[in-house]
Amino acid sequence: MGIGEDIKQSKFKSELSKAIINILYTNSWLSQKQVLLFKPYGLTTPQFNVLRILRGQHPKPATINLLIERMLDKSSNASRIVDKLESKGLVARRQCPNDRRAVDVIITSQGLDLLARTDLDMDRWEDGLVSLSEEEARQLNVLLDKLRA
Repeated sequence: MGIGEDIKQSKFKSELSKAIINILYTNSWLSQKQVLLFKPYGLTTPQFNVLRILRGQHPKPATINLLIERMLDKSSNASRIVDKLESKGLVARRQCPNDRRAVDVIITSQGLDLLARTDLDMDRWEDGLVSLSEEEARQLNVLLDKLRA
């Protein structure tokens, strides 16, 4: 189905307006799918995002500011997310040796193990979105980058 059918709207102000609505609708659709994907692991999407950032940094630690910089959802409270992940044993905090005011965050082996398990489900989920070819996905990325430029 197209966006018009999905939201029961036949006319749009312009193709750009329709594209923006389509992007927002698709973002919501993808977010809902991810919520269901991460639920069995006891993770929220922002928690998963922080864990992936930390895995990318591993074995180097990350600061809260680095996490905020790299997070997909800039409105998320990175400190609170790290608190939740720490209570689950998925990350650890330690005082930064170079700056006593800063706190380093590092992913634990338990966090790495959890991400390894989610990777299989993420791969299956992404494979389920096969309605786009590699070339179409590349074009979409170029257009989305261009929109944000």
